[in-house]
Amino acid sequence: MAKIGNIDLGEFPLLLAPMEDVSDPPFRALCKENGADVVYTEFISSEGLIRNAAKSTMKLDIYEKERPVGIQIFGANLDSMLQSVDIVERTKPDIIDINFGCPVKKVVCKGAGAGILKDIDKMEMLTREMAKRTNLPLTVKTRLGWDEKSIKIVEVAERIQDAGAQAITIHGRTRAQMYKGYADWRLISDVKNNPRMKIPVFGNGDVNSPEKALEMRDKFGLDGAMIGRASIGNPWFFNQVKHFFKTGEHLPQPTMNERINMAETHLKMSIKWKGEKLGVLETRRHYSNYFKGIPDFKKYRTIMVTSDFSKDIFNLFAELKERFGTHKLAV
Repeated sequence: MAKIGNIDLGEFPLLLAPMEDVSDPPFRALCKENGADVVYTEFISSEGLIRNAAKSTMKLDIYEKERPVGIQIFGANLDSMLQSVDIVERTKPDIIDINFGCPVKKVVCKGAGAGILKDIDKMEMLTREMAKRTNLPLTVKTRLGWDEKSIKIVEVAERIQDAGAQAITIHGRTRAQMYKGYADWRLISDVKNNPRMKIPVFGNGDVNSPEKALEMRDKFGLDGAMIGRASIGNPWFFNQVKHFFKTGEHLPQPTMNERINMAETHLKMSIKWKGEKLGVLETRRHYSNYFKGIPDFKKYRTIMVTSDFSKDIFNLFAELKERFGTHKLAV
C-alpha cells in the first residue's frame, strides 16, 4: 500500500506526470475521471511565482475533483524556492513536488531541473529546507543522473529521503539522454531494493502499455507508475492499465464516438479555463492520439491542428459523429 504522508494511494497507484502545456486542469480532470490516482500540475517556475508572473500563477489553479493533486515547482535559488512554498501552500494542494529532473535547456542552464543533478549537496539542502518550511508532504521527481558516468541515484534517493521527502519519482533516463533510448528501470529498482529506503519509489519513463505497467510492478517491484507521454490524448490509459491488472485482459479501444466526445469535452474545458485562443492552441497536441490509428483520418486531423477558431473544430466534431456514428474501429 503506497502512501505519501497520510495520503493513502492504494496498491500500485498510477500518477499523471507533470508535463508543460499538457497537465493543465482540464486534462488533469479527464485523467482523474479515467483512473489516475494522483495528478501533478505542470511544473511552475519559483522565480515566476515570486514575481507574480501571470503564466506561473495561473498554473496554481486546482479543483476539488482533482484531489489528491500535487503542485510541482522548480528553481535553484533557496530563498525563491522557500517563498514559492509559502505561495503554493495558500492554494491548498495535497502535495508539493520539487522538479529535479526537467532536461530542457532553458531550465537546466539556470541550474534548476536536471541541472541540479550536478550538485547533489544542493539538491539535498533544497529538499531539507523546503520540507522544514511546509506541513504538506514534499515529494521529489528526478532522473538517474546527469549522464551515464555520474549515476549515483541510490545515494541521491537516500539523501533526498533523509532530507524529508516523502516519496520519490525517478525517470529512468539521464539528462544527457533527454527522451531518447530506453528508460532503465533496473536502476530505479536498485533504489527500491535499498534496505534503507522507506518512502515510496515511483517509476517513470516508457510506461506506454498495460503490460509495461505490470512489468514495472511485478518484475521491478516499484510502488507505482508515473504516466507521461502515453496519456497525451489518451486519458483512458489509466483505466486500461487498471482493467488489465484486474483481469489480464485489454479493455476494448474507445469507439469513434467516445473519442470525439472526449476531444470535444477537452476542448470545451480548455476554452473555459484559458480562453478561446490558448484553449484551441494547447489542445492541438492531443488530437493525434485521440484519433490515433484511424485510417484515412489525416485530412480531419489537419483541420483540428490548423484551425484557429473553436467553432470550426466543433463543427468538424459534429460532422464526424454523423459520418462515423458509433462504429467500433479496430486500432
